[in-house]
Amino acid sequence: MKSRNQSFIIYILLFIAIIAMVFFTVNQQSGAQEEIPINELATDIKNGDVEQIIEDDSRLEITYTNNDIKTSTKDPSTPLIDQLVALGVTPEELTSEGLIIDIQLPSPLLGLVSIASYILPFIILIGLFWFIFRQAQGSNNAAMSFGKSKARMFSGDHPTVTFEDVAGVDEAKEELQEVVEFLREPQKFIALGARIPKGVLLVGAPGTGKTLMAKAVSGEAGTPFFSISGSEFVEMFVGVGASRVRDLFEQAKRHSPAIVFVDEIDAVGRHRGAGLGGSHDEREQTLNQLLVEMDGFDTDTNVIIIAATNRPDILDPALLRPGRFDRRVVLDRPDIKGREEILDVHVKGKPVSPDVDLYDIARSTPGFVGADIENLVNEAAILAARRDKKVIEQSEFMEAIERVIAGPERKSRLINENEKKIIAYHEAGHAVVINALPEADTVQKVSIISRGEAGGYTMAFPEEDRVLKSRRQLMSDMIVLLGGRAAEEVAFNDITSGASNDLERVTKLARTMVMRLGMSEELGPMVYGKQEELVFLGREISEQRDYSEHIAEKIDASIQSLVQNAYDQAKSILSKYRSELDQIANKLLEVETLNADAFYEIFPTPVEKNGGIPEKVV
Repeated sequence: MKSRNQSFIIYILLFIAIIAMVFFTVNQQSGAQEEIPINELATDIKNGDVEQIIEDDSRLEITYTNNDIKTSTKDPSTPLIDQLVALGVTPEELTSEGLIIDIQLPSPLLGLVSIASYILPFIILIGLFWFIFRQAQGSNNAAMSFGKSKARMFSGDHPTVTFEDVAGVDEAKEELQEVVEFLREPQKFIALGARIPKGVLLVGAPGTGKTLMAKAVSGEAGTPFFSISGSEFVEMFVGVGASRVRDLFEQAKRHSPAIVFVDEIDAVGRHRGAGLGGSHDEREQTLNQLLVEMDGFDTDTNVIIIAATNRPDILDPALLRPGRFDRRVVLDRPDIKGREEILDVHVKGKPVSPDVDLYDIARSTPGFVGADIENLVNEAAILAARRDKKVIEQSEFMEAIERVIAGPERKSRLINENEKKIIAYHEAGHAVVINALPEADTVQKVSIISRGEAGGYTMAFPEEDRVLKSRRQLMSDMIVLLGGRAAEEVAFNDITSGASNDLERVTKLARTMVMRLGMSEELGPMVYGKQEELVFLGREISEQRDYSEHIAEKIDASIQSLVQNAYDQAKSILSKYRSELDQIANKLLEVETLNADAFYEIFPTPVEKNGGIPEKVV
């Protein structure tokens, strides 16, 4: 903004300089008439050729009888009449009827303008040279400060985020509260021989609140807080990153006790010597300097490093060891209680209806992280405003959940009756299989209204959060995914391309069960293949085969067997509940959307789902 204002001032001055120069040029041109000596003027007066004389200070403008205009100059110290008389002009000739002498008083403003027309361009040029010099000096300063740290320092006097604004991660908050206490009362811990932790690494999936937690630490600590991104260290010039690391820690030491927060530290802390795409001289030098600053010879200062990453697996082991990062704080996806607390934080200050059940919303959002829930609340507020409501109601929150998961409704999408019927049976197939399987979730909603790229959707949520999944639960997930394709075959004796995403997911799930989870009876509890990330090809995962072709054939056979078994069971369930399948599909064709109550009114939960797991789900 500052450089933009300076450029604007320069343009204004240039414009003024151009106007002044034009005025000066015109003024010069206007005075470019033929100039004659005053004695020649006296001769012309005697001859009766002069019609008018205009005296302006020492300058004379002469108009002749033939309309010619000439100029002359008189002695400023002597009146014009006296000079003309001295040159032989008689008083009678001066007072003749054909001659008019107009003596004008000098104007102070005109004199100033005349002076300004000469001086102003030079002043403006001097000003321009001064600005250019300043710009060049600023560039030199920028070049000199190229190796300076770009970290932003926050004093913590006016915190915008505190621990009260963070919810759903109680254990992480407790760990970081202890760090704040270290900074506030270090003697309490030093008296017992405890050492202040050098670094805290925040690890978690994107959106779990790592940066928000760091902001809360900044607000709670009341000490200088330096915030910088890992990518801000790395430049195209080798050595700049290391210089910035040194400068950052020098600043932090001068303001100690202080906190340094490095966001996305994986940009600079990647494993050294990782081969193609993983090695970079500038990044390695920067990392080496960071390692020395964190635990080198001169580290007896109250500076705590907090770093955040969602990829701890690619960080250099030397960076992760105790003494550099003494603590690893994991911010996991919140459970149902945590999601309810996060919802409570985000609905504060918003006009929410008293009928809104935050627990019900939290139960309907398994797998959501803090960023998802913030987006959910915002979408609900937008929906309420769009519907001209004064408060946000439960319906807006439930609609917002669907928008976050699947995207907005595409009501304008035209679907012919035949395809609409296929979609209805497809979604009804998913819902019937879910309700029939003991290990499956609970159906919440079935709809044939398009959302995003999906022609329809079936929402089902677990009754409680799960950390582990058994083999039977994974098999149930596969059967549910294949329920749509099986319903198409049962109802129409034909299949469509509508199950492409289901088939992709079920194949991936079966491969994971066989190769990663050791859930194949034939291949046993073993992991097959090593997955490696090829950095130079982007986010592409390559698999290093550590098994023979014979085992590869068995893997393919096991995957195919699992998928086929799941498909057969889905068809068996739909054949058993064919009447309910037809009723649900027909109801969907009629009303397009079924909520949980309407669905269970048509198809109550079977007794076997409550009574135990059928033997066929293996």
